Amino acid sequence: MENVLIQTGFEKMKHRINHLTPDTQAKWGKMSVSQMLAHLNVAYEMTFETIHTKPNGFMKFILKMLVKKSVVGPKPYPKNGKTAPQFIIKDERDFDKEKSRLISYMEKAKDLGESHFEGKESHSFGPLTTQEWNVMFSKHLDHHLTQFGV
Repeated sequence: MENVLIQTGFEKMKHRINHLTPDTQAKWGKMSVSQMLAHLNVAYEMTFETIHTKPNGFMKFILKMLVKKSVVGPKPYPKNGKTAPQFIIKDERDFDKEKSRLISYMEKAKDLGESHFEGKESHSFGPLTTQEWNVMFSKHLDHHLTQFGV
């Protein structure tokens, strides 16, 4: 799995993103390419912004017990898997804006570096290791970039 928290991993993912066009079609699933980019941005919004409501203590416990392993573990996501409601993008989005936002968020994470993420509290799972943060970002990016053939 690429380490997107360092320059080389960031550059590889950015290169893949830059191969997307507004007309790129998905190999599976229902999202358009611009919706997919907006969907990927949600993970970074939850990391760097305060626009998404945090789960309460009980829900966070449930997420840690039932979802965390699939999100921060190495096993790839299945095609057409379920997603959390805040990640569902129903409206059409501006491709260039979402692409730019995604690369900016990725660059911010890379610039903050691995040490910034060690023990950092996640929106839904509590504190994560640097490796867990990287897996969460990298696996999600890879899954959807593969979905769109890049």
